[in-house]
Amino acid sequence: MTKDMTTGNPVKLILFFSIPLLIGNIFQQFYSMVDTIIVGRFLGVKSLAAVGSTGSMTFLIIGFVLGLTSGFSVLVSQKFGANDEEGIKKAVGSAAILSIIMAIIVTIVSVSLAKPILHLIDTPDDIINDAIAYTTVIFAGTSATFFYNMMSGILRALGDSKTPLYFLIVSSILNVILDLVFIINFKMGVAGAAYATVISQGVSGLLCLMYTAKKFPILKLEKKHFKFDTSYFKQHLRIGIPMALQFSITAIGAVILQGAVNAFGSTAVAAFTAASKVEQLVMQPSVTFGVTMATYCGQNLGAGNINRIREGVKKCTMINIVIGIVAAFIIIIFGKSFIYMFVSNTDSVVIDYAKKYLDVIAYFFIPLSLIFIYRNALQGMGYTFMPMMAGFAELVARTLVAFTLPVLIGFTGICLAGPAAWIAAAVPLMLSYTKTINSMSDLPEYSI
Repeated sequence: MTKDMTTGNPVKLILFFSIPLLIGNIFQQFYSMVDTIIVGRFLGVKSLAAVGSTGSMTFLIIGFVLGLTSGFSVLVSQKFGANDEEGIKKAVGSAAILSIIMAIIVTIVSVSLAKPILHLIDTPDDIINDAIAYTTVIFAGTSATFFYNMMSGILRALGDSKTPLYFLIVSSILNVILDLVFIINFKMGVAGAAYATVISQGVSGLLCLMYTAKKFPILKLEKKHFKFDTSYFKQHLRIGIPMALQFSITAIGAVILQGAVNAFGSTAVAAFTAASKVEQLVMQPSVTFGVTMATYCGQNLGAGNINRIREGVKKCTMINIVIGIVAAFIIIIFGKSFIYMFVSNTDSVVIDYAKKYLDVIAYFFIPLSLIFIYRNALQGMGYTFMPMMAGFAELVARTLVAFTLPVLIGFTGICLAGPAAWIAAAVPLMLSYTKTINSMSDLPEYSI
């Protein structure tokens, strides 16, 4: 079911759109957490460290995919806001063609570079083989990631955040079952967790496609909608490439930070892995409202409702500030309990490292929350240059801190790398959004 976000109460629309999206994001985190929990509990700390050491690398590739598919969905949301049904179909058809082409390219490149990059960032010798096995499977399954994220992105662009959720729940359950079967029964090690993730995501995308083909008339495409249309390809790539690069630039910073963490040994890597999973989980509400802003701003730009964009972003900003404060309290008070999900309470050094990381970053959740709002608002309106440059600012800040402060203050320096990056990105994004929305309000075509 499509949802027009260009009319009605903005806060109500944003909340109702975000709730199923939040549940879906939590289940998506559940994918990753189940892998980590089962690996940590059944294969041990070294295997946990091996999977964790690949996190920044997999984000480098998966983030590029997410950026591309999110970029492709922006044009769909704008056409939907403009009530251009034929334009929607052409946008979806051209996005499908581009996704197939890019999936092939990204798969070949990522699989080829996995091993050299792991060596380049000094992955500890006692976990390198498991790390290579895990990343190779994940990267070989890039097509499944493209498939699901393209389908869910298009549906969200049409205002439907529920359909992707239903199939994500099914595939999350499948992921748990496959994790247990592959790791415990078939003794496949960390590669088993990777196979479970790829297969589950592929199933989710396939179910999503089958359902939408029957239930969404607006997405019933004909052969003509898949013809090579230069104008649509250019529009998709103009938005999608900068968004993909923004994700990748941020991910490169994470890869560099992982290299700094690796220097502390596999124990610190395991702690950083567990703590990062907790961080990602508690920030899902902020991530969700950010994704909602992309659809909301895209549809309202298509309809020419600039003042409505301004109102929605303002209200969402206030919501995300509250979320950041609540998340900080949760992390500080219950952080250690979350860590116990991943490691045994006998691994005291791992727990101490992880708790220190969470205690430090919790104080910087507000700028992190604001990044999601303003980055997605700009991208939803088709302004992708500044979000990409903000990603570059993150990279520079994270790199400088990661290779200076740890020398002076040890592992605490690692903990401060993320917060420095968040502040470096949040400030230019907020300034850019303010300048952009003010300039658009002065244009005759948007003075509604």
